[in-house]
Amino acid sequence: MTLTAQRKKSAEPIADGEFLFTAEDFQAIATTLDEATGIHLPDTKVSLVYSRLAKRLRALKIETFAEYRSLITSASGSEELTNMVNALTTNVTRFFREEHHFQHLKTVTLPPLLEQAKNGRRVRIWSAGCSNGSEPYSIAFCIMELLPDAASYDIKILASDIDDKILADARRAVYDSKFTAELPVELRNKYMRRLSRDSDEWQVSDEVKKLVSLRTLNLNGSWPVKGPFDIIFCRNVVIYFQEHTQQKIWTRFSNLLPSDGWLYIGHSERVSGPALDELGFDGATVYKKKK
Repeated sequence: MTLTAQRKKSAEPIADGEFLFTAEDFQAIATTLDEATGIHLPDTKVSLVYSRLAKRLRALKIETFAEYRSLITSASGSEELTNMVNALTTNVTRFFREEHHFQHLKTVTLPPLLEQAKNGRRVRIWSAGCSNGSEPYSIAFCIMELLPDAASYDIKILASDIDDKILADARRAVYDSKFTAELPVELRNKYMRRLSRDSDEWQVSDEVKKLVSLRTLNLNGSWPVKGPFDIIFCRNVVIYFQEHTQQKIWTRFSNLLPSDGWLYIGHSERVSGPALDELGFDGATVYKKKK
């Protein structure tokens, strides 16, 4: 194919809609997202990118993707770059998602840590990629079930996500019946309150929220966290990165775990690279830091 033909092909539409969206547009946006977050967009995501960003073009009253590309890469476009990242990141979550992890947490991981907490030891847990908060609050429910006065001890859950808008939902900690239907009724009634008599929305109790600290954090950027963390949850997040980025993040997690610390990852993920020298497989998508 000649250079002229290649240029013509790259300028052809690759998605149906009101805005012209070309292969060049897609590649430029994919590159910008990768540089900003480490998230890789395969060609199969063309329709997703178009549908989500077309909403941004309408909101900004921008007429072309070329203009939008110029905005997100400009010095004045940092706010819109954040909006783009928020639009393109996926927040699929629910309470006690991948329930086997929480069974392992309640029966294996937490009991010895909470016993040590009673004797003055600090316990730190990180929910990385926490989305709307249902994961860290599920962890907090487990802690409260095992240690009802957990807020009296030095026990903290750091919950982080790159999407500051979804973190606002996590801070509000209000969930409708679509989410609360996943919870056992006794847990919901014990640790949440209905917003009003006729409402189908429930809010996590202040006692539970005291255990959770929420923070915006890009896993592919700097990590302003001290550690060590006794437990790290990072599930169905790293799968969106390319292999070299995945290996770097596994190593960074490993470095923040003490001996016998735990890492929980997503059902489609596997630790790879140098971190395997330090993390041992301990069941379905659960890893333990070697001594």
